[in-house]
Amino acid sequence: MTHPYSDLGPEAYWKTAVADKGAFGLSELWTPKFKVRKTDKIVTFGSCFAQHFGRALASRGYAWHNCEPAPPYLPQETARDYGYGVFSVRTGNIYTPAMLLQWLQRAFDEVETQDEIWNEDGRWYDPLRPAIEPNGFASEEELWEARDRSLAAMRRAVTEANIFVFTLGLTECWRSTETGLEYAICPGTAAGTFDPEKHQFMNTSQRMTLRYMENAIRILRRRNRRLRILLTVSPVPLTATASGQHVMVATQYSKSVLRATAGILAQEFPAVDYFPSFEIITHPIFRGMFFAPNMRSVEPEGVNTVMGHFFADQARVFGAEKSGPVAVPSPEEAPL
Repeated sequence: MTHPYSDLGPEAYWKTAVADKGAFGLSELWTPKFKVRKTDKIVTFGSCFAQHFGRALASRGYAWHNCEPAPPYLPQETARDYGYGVFSVRTGNIYTPAMLLQWLQRAFDEVETQDEIWNEDGRWYDPLRPAIEPNGFASEEELWEARDRSLAAMRRAVTEANIFVFTLGLTECWRSTETGLEYAICPGTAAGTFDPEKHQFMNTSQRMTLRYMENAIRILRRRNRRLRILLTVSPVPLTATASGQHVMVATQYSKSVLRATAGILAQEFPAVDYFPSFEIITHPIFRGMFFAPNMRSVEPEGVNTVMGHFFADQARVFGAEKSGPVAVPSPEEAPL
């Protein structure tokens, strides 16, 4: 008797695809929708795990596209401290889909926005990225000029790129009750002053998370019809939660919502794909071996395993990239 499972390959069965192969025998975890070529301009944004992705691409000769390079007089280590070369634009971490949407709406003047900046001890901080200037800006004018440069760089990133990589990191966030602005961090933790009357905790639902990402993708595709979007989910647990739940339970909620959102988007949009770096790092078959002793930071071996699967599955589906001259980023342009 035949049935829908009769003709499935070994990859469809847990025993043959996982149990028999073990952690380092896994293969064909991903069937990519589109080829990532060395000549493609690739931009990377999102939570901290996106840094690993950009660095790995650049190290293999792929054209990671730095749209806001550091001034030439800044040493590399100092440039990184000031947010250069970490992502394709000096955005700092973009943890949530709503924050990505904020950046895109501001870059392309999609909506009228209310804004604010923080002053602390005579120094000025940008709530969208308070950590990019470790000691704050010297003046309001300097802050706004820097923001304008980054918004222009974001426009270039979207309109010039072939592939837009975004790593979803969090569902928890803090927002202004007056302007609706979503902050990169809770005011008062690294900059700014917390005010319970003005600052509201939010933990976005799966429905809202999906809506934010759909709106962001529509802006990206409207501004660049050839742009392909590759989503990943950060495997890094929450540092802390304001949800009232245990941080481990809160982490599971957040990652579940983000993973579900990425999967739906990959099904919904032909130009959107999802790469399972989250599963590779966090799945029980790996027994936590890719995490540092703090069970939060991802060790280099984990990143190498993730990218090994990425390139292996690209080669399996589309064939290996041909060798030859490649536009390799200079040390100043490559992720630090």
